[in-house]
Amino acid sequence: MTQITANGITLEYEDYGNPGDPPVLLVMGLGAQLTLWPMELVEALVARGFRVIRYDNRDIGLSHKFDGVKAPGIVKLMLLGRLGLTPRVPYTLADMAADGVGLLDALGIDKAHVVGASMGGMIAQHIAFTHPERVLSLTSIMSTTGNRRLPPAQKQAIEVLTKRPVSDDEDILIAHGMKIARTIGSPGYPPDETRLRANVTAGVRRSYYPEGLSRQLAAILADGDRRARLKGVTAPTLVIHGEDDPLVPFPGGKDTAASIPGATLRSFPGMGHDLPLELVEPIADAIAGHTRMAAAA
Repeated sequence: MTQITANGITLEYEDYGNPGDPPVLLVMGLGAQLTLWPMELVEALVARGFRVIRYDNRDIGLSHKFDGVKAPGIVKLMLLGRLGLTPRVPYTLADMAADGVGLLDALGIDKAHVVGASMGGMIAQHIAFTHPERVLSLTSIMSTTGNRRLPPAQKQAIEVLTKRPVSDDEDILIAHGMKIARTIGSPGYPPDETRLRANVTAGVRRSYYPEGLSRQLAAILADGDRRARLKGVTAPTLVIHGEDDPLVPFPGGKDTAASIPGATLRSFPGMGHDLPLELVEPIADAIAGHTRMAAAA
């Protein structure tokens, strides 16, 4: 365990590569531990000359838990959003962005290339428009803008992600985790079942804390439409998105790229809402190429 105090809470993190290399901060998504960043992608980025830091967001994995703090229900949050009202939630995406900046502070890092996936992309967007002086470049992966006119997630994708398993028995939790991965994953790159089971098992044994997901989801729904704020992003931005994403459909990536001045969109056919091994090298190449262009600008 490697923990550090940042933004007033304890965050679990892992740090790879040469401390003197340009830092890349990896920010993971809803209910997902830092281990959902494939180690192969971490190693690919290190091999390309980066210091890579991945961490557990608040309320997940081995980071600080907000035990006993209740979040409003999804229906109430969606209704308030449609009425243009901002609900009270345990914490916000801005708070989670401050966690990432606090981690950089604690590690003595002035600026970093910030890479976020799904909710992590939303958090990375917040870092970019709230703390622009800390961001060398932004990469938003399989994320979106909060624009309510965009196509919603496929019904089966949102249901499997938000449905609680029938018990906390390890076998049931593993089966549930595998079902999530198959449902929201890449149809063009189905996972190897042995590797998938091993990864899900390791995740369950590392931490199982479903209560955090409801509070993180509340933070997403309360954040509203970020398009106006994204217009103020000054960091060079790359948007990566799967063309077959059932959870955050491809138009969300298009809208993100269209909302950030000068952003580049890179899409992958057959990619869903995951980071399949077959795309690790192309994604690492895309991030590395983007950061080189940002450094040269």
